[in-house]
Amino acid sequence: MAEAESVAEEIRSPDRPLGPPGRPFNRRSPFFSGMAVAGGMAVTAGVVWLLLTVGGTLVLIGLAFFVAVGLEPVVGWLAQHHVPRVLAVTAVVLFVLLALAGFFAALIPPLVDQTIHFVEEVPEFLRKLGDHSSYLGRLNDQYHIEDRARSLMTNPSLVNGLLGSGKAVLGALGNTIIVLVLSVYFLANFPRIRAATFRFVPHSRRPRAILIGDEIFAKVGWYVLGNLVISVIAAVASFIWFISLGVPYPVLLAILLALLDLIPIIGSTLAGIIISLVALTVSVPVFIATACFFVAYRVIEDYLLVPRIIGRVVRVPPIVTVVAVLLGGVLLGIIGALVAIPVAAAVLLILREVTFPRLDRA
Repeated sequence: MAEAESVAEEIRSPDRPLGPPGRPFNRRSPFFSGMAVAGGMAVTAGVVWLLLTVGGTLVLIGLAFFVAVGLEPVVGWLAQHHVPRVLAVTAVVLFVLLALAGFFAALIPPLVDQTIHFVEEVPEFLRKLGDHSSYLGRLNDQYHIEDRARSLMTNPSLVNGLLGSGKAVLGALGNTIIVLVLSVYFLANFPRIRAATFRFVPHSRRPRAILIGDEIFAKVGWYVLGNLVISVIAAVASFIWFISLGVPYPVLLAILLALLDLIPIIGSTLAGIIISLVALTVSVPVFIATACFFVAYRVIEDYLLVPRIIGRVVRVPPIVTVVAVLLGGVLLGIIGALVAIPVAAAVLLILREVTFPRLDRA
């Protein structure tokens, strides 16, 4: 120790009061190699754990950004016509909120009416169950419906299921509010987000990246708007059909069709099956006519509306569309199916403009 202190006094100088730096460590030594591998594994494990922990939040953020990109063409169009961006964003957000308010206004009254009607019919239903001469009474004597209903009502799993359903509804409502709020922030700050995104690209390649990125944003935006337009057309056409045939709850069914029609490939088909079953409550001819209406509309949508409204902008081959929707649905459910086609269009654009030319020159 004394020797080290004497050497320390010798190497001190006015220019270097702490002495000159020593010889660097050998970074190729087994110690440094092992530490680098261990550090890499720890960072990788931390990143994987972080993604698994915040995966749901990242999906909501991605969906909000997708919605903002989809609404950006409308805001940009208003801004080009000398409308301040703040007012343009406000107008678009108000329109979306009014659409949601209209949906709930059409949804809640039928549910309330049906609930009230069910409550009013419960005493009569119970009286028929106790009447051994009625059809319900004979079914109750044979299958013990009343006893099974009482045991079901006292089953704790029913309460747990109701609580779980309530939590799911509240969770979905909370996620919807989060997506709406984030979409407003993304939409209001979209020019800054766009500029910050392109700052990550090297300066020499930034102009090309801007052109490709703007084309991707345009494809996503026009796909979202085109999909909304097609859903509105489906809702209006189906509403007129329901009114003409006397199908119950025409407004609610039209809104249901518009929402499900946003899901590519399977959305309108699923809506057609559900609404046709509702039409069966009117009569069998109305059921057949409604089913034929949805088959005809599906043909018109696939071969006339989608190619003219969306196909010219997105330009995704049919086989790629089907595969993208299937993969998106498996990975992220309904959200994955919704964003699958624009994501596929973006991937195809990058392959066509970047990857394939490099491979051709290699």
